[in-house]
Amino acid sequence: MLKNTNNLGILVTLFLYVLYILMFGLRLVGRTKLGHWLASLQFLSVIVFIYLLLKAPQFNRPFLYTLQIGLMLCFLLVEFVLDYILKLDFRQIRWVVITYVTFFFAATGGLLGLVAMKRDRLWTIIAVILFLIMAALAFISRAVTGI
Repeated sequence: MLKNTNNLGILVTLFLYVLYILMFGLRLVGRTKLGHWLASLQFLSVIVFIYLLLKAPQFNRPFLYTLQIGLMLCFLLVEFVLDYILKLDFRQIRWVVITYVTFFFAATGGLLGLVAMKRDRLWTIIAVILFLIMAALAFISRAVTGI
C-alpha cells in the first residue's frame, strides 16, 4: 500500500508538471484559451492530494510531506478562485504577480518531495527536469506574452 501511495504521488506530480508545460507552451504559440482550458485539468489532482493527506498518518509521513500537499491544495484553491470563479486579470498587477508566482513555485516545487519519498533516483531526475522546463517556460511565457 505504501508503494501505491508513493507511485500516486509521483504520477500526480509528473501530471501537473506536464500539464503546466503544455499550458505555458500553448501561451507561447498564441493558444492561450486552449492552455487555460487544459490547465483546468489541474483540479483533478485535488482528489489525489486529499487521498494522500488522509493516508499520511497511516504511513507516518513527516510534517513536511503534509505541508507540501497542503501548500499545493492552497495554491489550487487560490488559482480556482482567482482564475475560474472571480476571473480576475491579476497578472497585470506587479505585486500580485510576484506573490502569485512565488506561491506557484513554492507549491509546485514542494511536489518534488512527493517524488523524493519514493527514493528512486530515476523518478527524481525526471521530476526535476520537468520542473526546470516548467519553470523556464513560465518565465519565458511571461516575458513574451505578458501573462
